[in-house]
Parts: sequence; C-alpha cells; structure tokens
Amino acid sequence: MRERDLFSDLEPSRSSEPARGARTGGAGRRHETAGGSSALGAAAPLAERMRPRSLDEYVGQRHLVAPGHLVHAMIAGGKLHSLLLWGPPGTGKTTLARLIAESLGLPFAQLSAVLSGVKELRAIVERAEVELAASGRPTVVFIDEIHRFNKAQQDALLPHVERGTIILIGATTENPSFEVIAPLLSRSRVLTLQSLDDESIGALIDRALADRERGLGALGVALADEARQVLIGHAQGDARIALGALEVAAELAAPTAARRITVEHVQEAVQRRTLRYDRQGEEHYNVISAFIKSMRGSDPDAALYWLVRMLEAGEDPLFVARRMVIFAAEDVGNADPRALQVALAVKDAVHFVGLPEGRIPLAQGATYLATAPKSNASYAALNAVTAEVRASGTLPVPLHLRNAPTELMRSLGYARDYKYPHDAPGHHVAEDYLPDELRGRRWYEPTDAGDERAIAARLAGWRTARDTSGRRGR
Repeated sequence: MRERDLFSDLEPSRSSEPARGARTGGAGRRHETAGGSSALGAAAPLAERMRPRSLDEYVGQRHLVAPGHLVHAMIAGGKLHSLLLWGPPGTGKTTLARLIAESLGLPFAQLSAVLSGVKELRAIVERAEVELAASGRPTVVFIDEIHRFNKAQQDALLPHVERGTIILIGATTENPSFEVIAPLLSRSRVLTLQSLDDESIGALIDRALADRERGLGALGVALADEARQVLIGHAQGDARIALGALEVAAELAAPTAARRITVEHVQEAVQRRTLRYDRQGEEHYNVISAFIKSMRGSDPDAALYWLVRMLEAGEDPLFVARRMVIFAAEDVGNADPRALQVALAVKDAVHFVGLPEGRIPLAQGATYLATAPKSNASYAALNAVTAEVRASGTLPVPLHLRNAPTELMRSLGYARDYKYPHDAPGHHVAEDYLPDELRGRRWYEPTDAGDERAIAARLAGWRTARDTSGRRGR
C-alpha cells in the first residue's frame, strides 16, 4: 500500500467537505487551505486584518523568536523541524506558523482539525508531493487545534512527516503530552507560547489604532488612557479578544463628537461592567490582601467574594493559585498538612483546564483553606531560625552528625557514637542534633489547633527525653 493510501482507510470524524478557498500553484508557488488566503477585505475582523506580515511585526513570545532562541535559530539556519505550538488562545500560534513558512520561502497549507477531515488531509499531501517533486521543497502543513484529530488521523500524518514530504506545525491549547500521539510527539519539538503581557497587548492596540491601511486609523478615534487599561485587563493576554473589543468600541465612539473611546464604550463592547482593578497597582494588592486575610480569618464567604472580584476583573488565575499555595504553608501549616496538597492540586487544575472552568477548583481551594484549622508555627519558626543563622554564622556540624565515608574521617571521630533512631524503640533516641553552641534551643512550637495538637504532644515527649538524658561530653 502506498503511503498516500493510508488516508483512504480512515473515516473522518468531522465534516470532510472540501476546504474552501484552496488554491494550488506550480512549482515554487505557495498554496493555502481552509481560509488561509492572505487577501483580506475590510469585512474581515480586525484581529485577522492586523496579523503581522513579518517577524519584525510579531509581538510577544520573545523566548522563541528573539535572536539566539529556537525559532530565530531555525530561520537563520534555514532548517525547519516539525513543531507543536502549545499555548492559550490569542497568543499568536497561527501567525507564528505562517511567518516561519514565509521566512523560509516554503509552501504553506492550513486546515482546522475541527472543520476538516481525511479528504482535506489527502488533498494537501497530494499537492505537497507534487511540490516536493517539482521544487524539492517540503510543504509546511499547519493544523489548528490538532488535539481534535483522532488517533487514526494523527497516525496517518506520520509517514509523510518521516519522509519529509510535509513539515507539520500543529497548534493546540491542550497539553500535547495527553492529546498528541507519542510517535508524532517524538518527531516534533514542542514550543510553549505564553499569554501576552500587558505591554504586548497595549502595543497591539496602539498599532491597530494607528494603522490606516488595515486597522482603525481611518476612523480617527483616540483611546482614553483609562479605557486602554480596561481593555488590556479584559483581554487577559489574548490578542484576539483585545482587538475584537477594540474594533467594536471604536465603532461606538466614531459617530460621537469627541471621537474618543471611553471606558463606557469598552464596557458596552464587551457587554460587561468592568470592575476597578489595576493588575499592576494599589488595587491589585488591596484585593489580594483582603482575600488572604479573609482566609486567615476563617471566613469562606469573604474569601469567595474577593476571589471572584479578582477573577471578574481579569486577574491571572495562576497568580491567585500561587498565593493560595503560600497561604497553605504559612497560615495553615501542620494544623492541616493536607491544605498544602489541596492548594497544589488547585494550582495544577487551574493550569490544566484554564478559565472559565478553573474558577471551580479555585473556589474549592479557597473555602478549604478558609475553613481549615490555622497555625503559623512553621512560618514563625522559619523566621526565628533565619535570624539565628544570620546572627551566629556557620557553626560547625557536631562530629557525631558528620558523614564518614573514609577511614581518615572515621579516625577523626566523624559519625562516632551516632545513634540510629530506627534501631531504638519507638524509632526515637534522645540525641542532640544542633551545634553545641545552640544545644537546647527551640523554635518550632506547635499550637493546639488541628493536627498540631498531636504533633505538640509527641514533640513534648521527645524533648523531655532529650532534656533528661544529659548533655554529651564533648
């Protein structure tokens, strides 16, 4: 069976109507599939019209495209490998794939795994084989949402990737480790794209407002500073959201006498009231402080309120999750050791599912932490020990605690008289483990809250045994 015939044995899991807008050129000509035409009319959405035309216009992902990094190095070296672009929506995955192909002068074909099936795949491979035979150049095949392809469809790509007929660039918002078959994953490099920061979103907004050819420059509207910040916050790192809202807000402002986009125009464009919340300023710290203090004060209702305030205002959910991890160790501690596990699970869940569903584990975590017994004993002990170490310096390790891998070390007394706790009843011995100068010092004092009550009782017995055993004569 020829490699191409692998596709004929597959049944498409989605619509397999021929891709609209497909065009094929002779040797050396670029072909695009499934709406990839570069000729865009004024009716196209602003985000589509403003796609960068070169890597110089590309905003964000400096860890990939800046000199010395992978994408830049591949283009400079003229050698492209199959790639999997993994990142949130609106971070430039499609644009990056197009610009890579254009920079290397390679034919480019695009399709969506949601709308396309076996028939489109087979047509692209057939054209790629013709292109390779005529010009010696492989075709870059960009598959958007590649995780939507089933296993059989992904399997069918393998021989053409291995043979070099096509160079695959897949885009996905899901973790490729779970959504892309292992053979395809091993033949591709995974590039992680990050949500655009506020500076990058702001640059895209400013460019769209100024561009008279493709953007909104012909409307002659200005953007109020406060409205710009609200728009950036609403985007949450997604360029498509930012430009879509900007386009509607500009259309609302254009007929007005001031021709100025206000906060009210942005709110009307996004159809939601924008909460006052500066992710970089005082209100950011005020609200997160209220959230933490509500959990510390064991008020789950207030904790939920401040949590929702942050999320509704566009706060990064992973920032909230990170604060919850810190809180679990600092304010709950050993009173409920499971709290840290819950907080870490919340962080992983938010990272895995994203918004809006990520709000659910965040809410569970906030209510768990708020209602858990509280103890800052570990944190207080950490601060006290840190102060002691800085004050007393590098005190020598007692000989009986030192490692003794050589005969010389043993002859010098290293590890001599060390008592192995597991050989003793109860797996405990009355031993000194601090430097001689600090013997008997105590910093960790468990409370009587939650699990620390049992810890306190256990620790009191051990400390009493240590105190009554007498000091080592050294």
